[in-house]
Amino acid sequence: MAKTVVVLGARNLGGAIIDNFVELGWNVAGVARSEDTLARVRERGALALSADAADPESLAGALAAAREHTGSVDAVVNAVTAFRAPAGEPFGGGELAQASIDGFRGWTVAVAEQAFVFLSTGIAALKQTGGGALVQITGGSSQRAYPGRGLWAAGAFATRALVQAAAQELRAAGIHVALLAVDATIDSPKTEAFTEGQAKDSLADMGEVARAVTYLVEQSPRAYTHELTVTPAGERWIP
Repeated sequence: MAKTVVVLGARNLGGAIIDNFVELGWNVAGVARSEDTLARVRERGALALSADAADPESLAGALAAAREHTGSVDAVVNAVTAFRAPAGEPFGGGELAQASIDGFRGWTVAVAEQAFVFLSTGIAALKQTGGGALVQITGGSSQRAYPGRGLWAAGAFATRALVQAAAQELRAAGIHVALLAVDATIDSPKTEAFTEGQAKDSLADMGEVARAVTYLVEQSPRAYTHELTVTPAGERWIP
């Protein structure tokens, strides 16, 4: 029987991840809130599930629906863009001296909270199946903070910490938890407005990131990778 993967955030990068797993013959479900994104999930040949990936009850219901429809849930991938940037404030939250509490809640708290919901709800779902993989996608800010983006980095650092704790807690339970850090801007319709003219090898390719997700999901218990960072050749790499 084919295995089942559920992808949270199914539009741009999430859509590429769905396409890759469909091509590999997996049962695939995509979780999203907007009807437009759900329609695209159906067009890709995947099961479309309407749910809020930041709400534990809503997400648990979607994972239960995926299991009922396919017979199992073997992997859950979190490709959600979780930050809630306040209108008019700089990307990443701005310098700390000028940052607002609303900015902190939107860039830091919202990101960490959604990662917690993904992990805690995903763990419960995989325990019912008997094991599987959880892959949390994040950015280079999980590795280091930059001036003017401390709030965003704080959310990414918290996400990384949650994944590290979950990975250690669940290794013996047959659940592989991994962090995939894309240390670059991802080349997608979402980013094309501000990446126009940039060299392609400085931008992460969605298809390549999707294949990195597959690599993590398909690992055996004899060779787990708990943190994987991908960096395009044209982007600065910092050891």
